[in-house]
Amino acid sequence: MKNENLVPKVRFKGFSDPWEQRKLGELFNERKEKSSQGELLSVTINSGIVKFDTLDRKNNSSADKSNYRVVRYGDIAYNSMRMWQGASGLSMYNGIVSPAYTVITPRTNTDAGFMAVNFKRKSMIQVFQRNSQGLTSDTWNLKFPVLKNIRISIPKITEQQIITELFTVINNLIAANEDKLEQLKTLKKLMMQKIFSQEWRFKGFTDPWEQRKFSELFFKSKLKNNSLFSSDKIISVATMTWKKPDASRSSDDYMKTYNIAKMGDIVFEGHTTKEFANGRFVENTLGDGIVSHIFDVYSPVMKLDLFYWKYFIHNERSIGPLLKRSTTNARMMSNLVERDVLKQFLPVPSSTEQSSIGHMLHLIDNLIAANEDKLNQLKKLKKYLMQNMFV
Repeated sequence: MKNENLVPKVRFKGFSDPWEQRKLGELFNERKEKSSQGELLSVTINSGIVKFDTLDRKNNSSADKSNYRVVRYGDIAYNSMRMWQGASGLSMYNGIVSPAYTVITPRTNTDAGFMAVNFKRKSMIQVFQRNSQGLTSDTWNLKFPVLKNIRISIPKITEQQIITELFTVINNLIAANEDKLEQLKTLKKLMMQKIFSQEWRFKGFTDPWEQRKFSELFFKSKLKNNSLFSSDKIISVATMTWKKPDASRSSDDYMKTYNIAKMGDIVFEGHTTKEFANGRFVENTLGDGIVSHIFDVYSPVMKLDLFYWKYFIHNERSIGPLLKRSTTNARMMSNLVERDVLKQFLPVPSSTEQSSIGHMLHLIDNLIAANEDKLNQLKKLKKYLMQNMFV
């Protein structure tokens, strides 16, 4: 009779045999070879084994590396004092690692890639934690003499290899999407710097931008809610999302104290102090709704491009002149002060150029959001498979 506890929930077609339980000492040998020669490697929790010189980290390794451990391509190395946190990885390099690491090499019929993924599973990390020795988490360690007695469930080598191939593809897709996402964010930052400084212009636009006072572009709105909007239309200014009301303050009378913020309005924080922390000076691109009475709302005097002004006021360089260094805050945070903001001159391109700029930056944001969504889906897929393709 098949032992259901030794059969994964998700499996490739053609495999039906129960997995076997084996001690890790039957699957790995410890590599005890030492050398002071070779490329210095490091074991990270998130990225596994990487070349040390790719890390933004100071090299604190000792000059005498005679006790450093040799790592060969295909070995698994782990931080003996951080195995319970998932600090392990499959090496794609030949090199050396600190004596604080343990290096293990697979025996016949053991696929190191399969085992490397298995070692990153939450349930396996919990097993490593239970077997780590030491009085406190600062001193916990898991050396090979203890590790080798841990029992683990594995399939035959062919199934191990297919699972390794699957996770290799997923990991490569995740890495590629992370790189693409970083490139898109860098592109957006560069575009905002160059466009709002007017170093870069769209073809056909040559007229200088007008200089207009903030108070000429926006006026202070005095629209109170007066029950026009219900509690499901409260805007979270910090995240520009709809938020649930405070249950203790959701009465009709209390809701009347809220200010109306229409699409395209700019919202300030600081109804009493008139000082506004950087990051709480935002344009409402969510839709018509209401904000707490602690926020002041400014509406555009004329029709302005929604997306252009969204990116303009969130661009560090363009909004820089509006910032005032607080002398009263011990942490010296940059604050926006209302009376100063109203007097500031802002560069204003033509409505057509505003539209072109806003549309382009909005398109980049959509690409960033799509890649973030794809990346999250890949990570969810990986997590699901790690939970269900192993025993």
